[in-house]
Amino acid sequence: MKNKRFCLLLCFCLLIVTTGFTQTRTQKSLVLAAERMEEITSLLKGKQVGLVVNQTSILESTQEHLLDALLSNGIQVKTIFAPEHGFRGTADAGAEVKDSKDTKTGLPIVSIYGKNNKPTAEQLKDLDILVFDIQDVGARFYTYISTMHYVMEACAENHVELVVLDRPNPNDFIDGPIRKEGFESFVGVDPIPVLHGLTVGELAMMINGEGWLKSHPQSCKLQVIPMLNWKHGDPYWLPVKPSPNLPNDQAIRLYSSLCFFEATDISIGRGTYYPFQMIGYPDKKYGDFSFTPKSLPGFDANPLQKDKECFGVDLREYPFEGGLSLRFFLSFYEKAGKDQAFFFSRPRWFDLLAGTKELRFQIIKGLTEDEIRDSWQDELSVYKEMRKKYLLYPDDRF
Repeated sequence: MKNKRFCLLLCFCLLIVTTGFTQTRTQKSLVLAAERMEEITSLLKGKQVGLVVNQTSILESTQEHLLDALLSNGIQVKTIFAPEHGFRGTADAGAEVKDSKDTKTGLPIVSIYGKNNKPTAEQLKDLDILVFDIQDVGARFYTYISTMHYVMEACAENHVELVVLDRPNPNDFIDGPIRKEGFESFVGVDPIPVLHGLTVGELAMMINGEGWLKSHPQSCKLQVIPMLNWKHGDPYWLPVKPSPNLPNDQAIRLYSSLCFFEATDISIGRGTYYPFQMIGYPDKKYGDFSFTPKSLPGFDANPLQKDKECFGVDLREYPFEGGLSLRFFLSFYEKAGKDQAFFFSRPRWFDLLAGTKELRFQIIKGLTEDEIRDSWQDELSVYKEMRKKYLLYPDDRF
């Protein structure tokens, strides 16, 4: 009897170990561009280098930051350029990121978010090459890709090379309206859908190839180092949260669908430990679930509806597989009594997030989600054809 129990226990332990090993091996089969150090250093040796990086710029195989890995390989890194949320990724959304110094290396950190959205000629004058290595989440209004666009412009204008180190897209879908003329902003620099279905490397190639830089026809001197063993549609779980209010995979999955609420007075959980995973307002008609936004270090210092009990829905365990959905937004608009003046409290901001005024007008007119989605399909078909020219990885979904 004891031997039988021992055998069962041993089999159970082996099952756990084997499962864990399989998952680890699957993850390790992916080689991030940042981990292709031989290729990177061959491009950077003997050059004065600037890095556009943040807390996501790590080598998963060693958990080493790209900056430290390059310095240990003898690369002459001279300047760090920091996007929204800063070099360490701790600044609140929209908060000013100030110039500073890296406490570990003493290197200067130059903010390119806020007053200065792209490196200036003065900041680039002693540099030969910039390296961009930041994890995107696949949504047009996630500002790291806006930063990349402006970095490309600066490089083109100042004859500085740019190397983009590629990373997976964890929201690898193509969906939503394409940004129209007249709705350009830092949450919509390029005419792409809300979910663009590209890696940052592929998007950089598209920006160059389609002539979207202001410096066009002078394009950016660009080189993309691709990943190995990845294809479009492969799942990817981020090892580091990409910004303070995307703390886990569920938040990242829901981000593109819930971000539209940022143009309303409805809370999406900022000021809790589960931002982008709950929706509520200080009125019980919105739902049975309740939460109270607070000032939380590392998340949000001054969240919407701060210190007010909000009622709504809990999406932490919601079986949402990703993509763009309007079901949550339309549901809350219905609960608000379709009061457009109240609900769309910042209509211009909503239009900038959507990239068009049409989505707001469609919601006000009472169109269903299916009807709204149907209106996107023609332009998305054109976009998908254009996208094929820039793919670095197989995609058998379209």
